[in-house]
Amino acid sequence: MKHSNEQTLSEVLKSFLQTYKLDEGVYEAQLIKSWEKIAGEYISKHTDKIFIKKRHLFVKITSPALKHELSFAREKLVKALNDSINRNVIDEIVFI
Repeated sequence: MKHSNEQTLSEVLKSFLQTYKLDEGVYEAQLIKSWEKIAGEYISKHTDKIFIKKRHLFVKITSPALKHELSFAREKLVKALNDSINRNVIDEIVFI
């Protein structure tokens, strides 16, 4: 039986992250980590850099042809990435 002031470790960590406004950074890191799984191995091999700034995911693709093809799948990728972490972290993908 829990006493009124007892919390699970998960609850404490969640509270800590929210208090210090670190939760968004954690979600962003999870989303970036899921890029390889969502985009696939071939695209990941051609991904040079990936970061999030102001709810935009910036992805540097080393192949111009692949960058062009991916531009047609932006909305699908945004949805899949957000769904992979059950949070709406990004609104747009920018291929650079």
